[in-house]
Amino acid sequence: TGGPFGSAIFKRNVDTGRAELVSVGMNRVVPLHNSTLHGETVAIQLAQGKLKSFALSPELDGEGGKRQFQYELFTSCEPCAMCLGATLWSGVSRLVCAATKADALEIGFDEGPVYEKSYDHLKQAGIEVTRRVLEKEAGDVLREYGRVGVIYNAR
Repeated sequence: TGGPFGSAIFKRNVDTGRAELVSVGMNRVVPLHNSTLHGETVAIQLAQGKLKSFALSPELDGEGGKRQFQYELFTSCEPCAMCLGATLWSGVSRLVCAATKADALEIGFDEGPVYEKSYDHLKQAGIEVTRRVLEKEAGDVLREYGRVGVIYNAR
């Protein structure tokens, strides 16, 4: 696939909690020779293309503008600096991460300038952030990839 990172975007009904899959993004950096094709950016591009919209903003009902649907980005690891910026600009309402930046750094990936304040900025922009969901399992996947895969941005 080009790397160990994957993401998915879901459209969630705010009232019922039910969600449907909109897009899946797998890291395509290595096979397509493109450093911007991270799982998150691929998922965002595919979702926006499918919806024919440059923003994955919440959808409001016709009665008083109450939020009816929102788009949520789930990712196998906390985003790198580029993907954190793409998340902010994408319009998603929620970000859910599995493995941590420390897990990615442990195997040699440079995630760039991502700090706690980066996540605070997302929250201030109205994006709900949930981290460390299935962290151990996701970290194990990264460590296995680190054993056998290409670390393409090691410094």
